[in-house]
Amino acid sequence: MLVTLKEILEIAQNSKTAVGSFNTPNMTSVLSVIGAAEKLSQPVILMHAEVHEEMGLCKMEDILPVMLHFAKKATVPVCVHLDHGTDLDYVKRGLALGFTSVMYDGSTLSEEENTANTKKIVAAAQKSGASVEAEIGSMGAREGGGTGDTSVYTEPDAAKRFVENTRIDALACAFGTAHGFYLKKPKLDFERLSKIDSLVNAPIVMHGGSGVSTDDYREVIRRGVRKINYYTYMAKAGGAAISNKEYAQFHDAVKDAQAAMQNDVEKAIRVFSGL
Repeated sequence: MLVTLKEILEIAQNSKTAVGSFNTPNMTSVLSVIGAAEKLSQPVILMHAEVHEEMGLCKMEDILPVMLHFAKKATVPVCVHLDHGTDLDYVKRGLALGFTSVMYDGSTLSEEENTANTKKIVAAAQKSGASVEAEIGSMGAREGGGTGDTSVYTEPDAAKRFVENTRIDALACAFGTAHGFYLKKPKLDFERLSKIDSLVNAPIVMHGGSGVSTDDYREVIRRGVRKINYYTYMAKAGGAAISNKEYAQFHDAVKDAQAAMQNDVEKAIRVFSGL
């Protein structure tokens, strides 16, 4: 069942849980995520990121029809989300193609420019009935390892202004996570997260969700996080399942990788949803 981000986050808000949001740069990833969500009867978000194209993984024009097809036929609510769009025209193209949610990432810009650009995306999304996520503060690189830098942590008052001025449906903020593999255990600023949650009238999104401990997941959810982006360890599970093995046929390797990724996604969803 295809839904918007706003609709799926209302489910999470009502149950005080978080919805897992997973990058799906190929059909194998899509099937892994949908399979896990349907097995556990939980809502889920499929994501395509602008950086996937820079990495040579897939173009949104090619992968979006696959994402939409499986979202529409799923037995659970599924949002199809464009993640970390940094180019206004790129994000608007995603809206025209049919994403039910987009994230505009102007986090490296000044607050004024980020706000102005985000308002343009909100206006465009309203025409198609899509939801908008945006970010203030920054986790640095969109993909890659490392731990957060407090110099780019989200300031609570800035988050309040940003949400009020843009009227976004979800706020991504930086409080200690980072994209990719962690070089050391992340230290999350829970008090900052709670302050932001008390000031903003929008669900909070945690990026860089892979590699966070179960206890920390539960704590951030308790403090208001309603969407958790997750990909690195899912992809790692798929790679590990076929490493150092010989396959006579490629499709057998794909099946093993898909099963391993689905298992990893199931574990993540269980934590996010409190199962």
